[in-house]
Amino acid sequence: MSNSPDKTKQGVKRSREIWFGRIARLFDRTTVEEETWDELEELLISADVGVATTHKLIDRMKQRARDERLSEGSQIHSALKEEMVNLLSVDAGVGGVPALGNLQLILVVGVNGCGKTTSIAKLAHGFKNEGKKVILAAADTFRAAAIDQLKRWGERVGAEVVAHQPGGDPGAVVFDALQAAQNRQAEVVIIDTAGRLHTKFNLMEELKKIKRVASKYDVSQEVLLVMDATTGQNGLAQARHFTEAVGVTGIFLAKLDGTAKGGIVLAICDELRIPIVYIGTGEQLGDIAPFDANAFVEAIFS
Repeated sequence: MSNSPDKTKQGVKRSREIWFGRIARLFDRTTVEEETWDELEELLISADVGVATTHKLIDRMKQRARDERLSEGSQIHSALKEEMVNLLSVDAGVGGVPALGNLQLILVVGVNGCGKTTSIAKLAHGFKNEGKKVILAAADTFRAAAIDQLKRWGERVGAEVVAHQPGGDPGAVVFDALQAAQNRQAEVVIIDTAGRLHTKFNLMEELKKIKRVASKYDVSQEVLLVMDATTGQNGLAQARHFTEAVGVTGIFLAKLDGTAKGGIVLAICDELRIPIVYIGTGEQLGDIAPFDANAFVEAIFS
């Protein structure tokens, strides 16, 4: 999937217009006073960067201003962008690991209503556009509607869907999907799992079982957490629970275009040390962009 600066700009349009544009205007001033730092702190927290990450950023900025003798607004602004890129540059997970045996397995997890199935469709569409053969596994067996929805998306993007009857064993669906992938020389298997509250012990245990089934195959396995950008700081708690249960390797930040508080990406990378791998930038199948720290920072300020 190629990175598109235009897609990233589209995804952060509201954040840029409402919060980060105001931050940029802070540095139109010739000199930066103590009052400027206070205003910057208030704006970053309002943009959902989070208190801890905001303080870390401002402490780094003040240190750089002292060490490098930065006093002009434009110099401070450039330094702020550099520090943001540094915070966002967490080692890549999904897509950054070469697949073993040419098969890449992506286990997709998330809470109810986070945009998981649509995000899976966007991923499948992107891989198909790269010429890869994709198989979708309907391991959300709790709801017949979830299986039907994944089948409809599969038809739209041209990806085969492996599914069982509603109420079946999700582990068996994963087993069959991996068998089908090996038999048909597929390159990517994307597993849809039941949307679950991260606090439900039994459901998290089932997720571990699905991962164990997949682990029996010698494939590149990634765990992608779909997170709704509009949930803001609440998403951090979700991510921690999922990471403890199944070792999340990357985040698909869905609905980024639906929030003005795009600063949540900084909190995610800083506090969780989990890379954001993809961002959802709109409602169409093609509205997905691989996350790029430099492109993101440029987009929120441009």
